[in-house]
Amino acid sequence: MVELKTEQSIDKMRAAGRVVAHALAAVRDRAQVGVSLRELDAAAREVLRGAGASSPFLGYRPRFAPVPFPAVICASVNDAIVHGIPGDHVLRDGDLVSIDCGAKLGGWVGDAAVSFTVGRARPADLRLIATAEAALAAGIAAAVVGNRIGDIAHAVGTVGRAAGYGIPDGFGGHGIGRSMHEDPGVPNEGPPGRGMKLRAGMVLAIEPMLVAGGTDDYTCDPDGWTLRTVDGSRAAHAEHTVAITADGPRILTAL
Repeated sequence: MVELKTEQSIDKMRAAGRVVAHALAAVRDRAQVGVSLRELDAAAREVLRGAGASSPFLGYRPRFAPVPFPAVICASVNDAIVHGIPGDHVLRDGDLVSIDCGAKLGGWVGDAAVSFTVGRARPADLRLIATAEAALAAGIAAAVVGNRIGDIAHAVGTVGRAAGYGIPDGFGGHGIGRSMHEDPGVPNEGPPGRGMKLRAGMVLAIEPMLVAGGTDDYTCDPDGWTLRTVDGSRAAHAEHTVAITADGPRILTAL
């Protein structure tokens, strides 16, 4: 069931989304060669605490997970696609890092992700990240009243495939509101003109995930959470929480 949000509820989600944006900015500022992923998680926790927000990630346990998620960010490095657990891994020169973060404030949730490099960047990584961001922008542009979920999926997938990248099978965005994951699902690829019609008041997390090696397959680490590319190629992840309004898409997780 899809809950249509009022303008007042969307404003509250914007407040939660702003906390997410500040947390991601703090993590990116902290991410340097020699810094551990656990330290990045601590930087995000400090922002959430200071804003009076809680984490929808911490303690989250979907059906597939052997244990609850133990952190407030997902930190996925190099060949990790999504859901990386921030532990003792120390960032090295040239690492590609994807950070996913959420915040719950006043009963409403925001969710966003960003990818970046540490130290000297590989040109191929910068292209991968830029394409993920372009795919996200295309998906957001398609999130207008009267379009369908398939139009978002098609916009995202077209950008990713045109660049020769893989799109992990079965993973994509989702509705969001009082909970982090709500209906409807938002695929990262598919035919246009299909699926649920978009209405004012829907709020979606749109999140392209692209794989440099071109494959759609992935493996899962023994931790039961971290998804990796099967060929060791690098991955990038970009995400915003977006409200569909009569005036067009409104990004709720921007600074």
